Amino acid sequence: MSRGTSILVVLDSVGAGALPDAGRYGDAGADTLGHVLETHPDLALPNLRKMGLGNALALLRPRALKPVDAPLASFGLAAEKSPGKDTTTGHWEMAGVVLDRPFTTFHDGFPPAFIDRFVAETGRGALGNKAASGTAIIDELGPEQQKTGKWIVYTSADSVFQVAAHERVIPLDELYRACEKARAMLDSHFVGRVIARPYVGEPANYKRTYNRKDFSMLPQGETLLDRLSAHGIETVGVGKIHDIFAGKGVARSIHTEGNADGIRVTIEEIRRLAPHASILSPFLFVNLIDFDMTWGHRRDAGGYAAGLKAFDVRLPEIIGAMGPDDLLMITADHGCDPTFSAHTDHTREHVPLLAYTPKGKGANLGIRPTFADIGATIAEFYGVGPLAHGTSFLREVL
Repeated sequence: MSRGTSILVVLDSVGAGALPDAGRYGDAGADTLGHVLETHPDLALPNLRKMGLGNALALLRPRALKPVDAPLASFGLAAEKSPGKDTTTGHWEMAGVVLDRPFTTFHDGFPPAFIDRFVAETGRGALGNKAASGTAIIDELGPEQQKTGKWIVYTSADSVFQVAAHERVIPLDELYRACEKARAMLDSHFVGRVIARPYVGEPANYKRTYNRKDFSMLPQGETLLDRLSAHGIETVGVGKIHDIFAGKGVARSIHTEGNADGIRVTIEEIRRLAPHASILSPFLFVNLIDFDMTWGHRRDAGGYAAGLKAFDVRLPEIIGAMGPDDLLMITADHGCDPTFSAHTDHTREHVPLLAYTPKGKGANLGIRPTFADIGATIAEFYGVGPLAHGTSFLREVL
């Protein structure tokens, strides 16, 4: 077993080019990183480039970020094997669970019988019940919610039932209880997530808050988190990791409010864990949500570029906090191309893959056939045996 700590950082939605089947999802031509770099030619990302991000992107096609001769990290891309393009599917797959069928979606809204039951269970009426942008539907129906106290419910191209509520109209604990009731009702429909979407403000000036909470299905199989926990290895979730895995296998969870806070917590946790003397060093699983929630879905390419720059600036601090036996992996869970005009949903893309350890040398990991290779590599790093899916690339990294 490893004496080091493994850190897995998910840049939520930072895709790296359309998958071959992207057209089936309405995403042909999507390229989150490529298009952000092309539309922002001054975005140099010097630290990610030194790590090998340009080398990784070049495996699919040349992009604006040029490769370097001697990357510090091993580099590659990964393709999603599971059907879908949502947060839950992506995170589950990188943790070793590959779905054989997609989560159920409701592009025309949820069945009236379900909405009627939800209203009866929660004691409040419902507005909306359609596929919509989260910010747009709050702008549209927020004034009516403030007057009536009804829920705003909506969905998207993903398998998700979202419940928006003004924090001054409906208390957070009531919103969370309503989402828990919806979660119990939707398991039989194979719906991936129920999301509480609290917001504040007044008409024409509403703003969603970081009190968002996701209620996922239990993972459909053993995950990397389960395996590590069974071997006595502490698993630490930063950001919405606990929610994505319905808490299963997550020993300790740290709530964060956006990327800057998530990066700060990550650095603090690495510094705390890096000198860990135990043979069972912890696993740190991080999600940085703003790329997706704040910039991707809102099709804010400028904000996306600024977010990438902000992460790049802090990357040396992350690396500097690591111990000599630690392993850092940086990846994503899907795309959300902020330049894509067909829709404002996630985009089905490859994801970048950077794997760094102070003792290793940069190796070409190629295009991996499944995100599950990430979990398989971490499992080997901790010596806990192979998972049901995925092939480890630890030897190449070391």
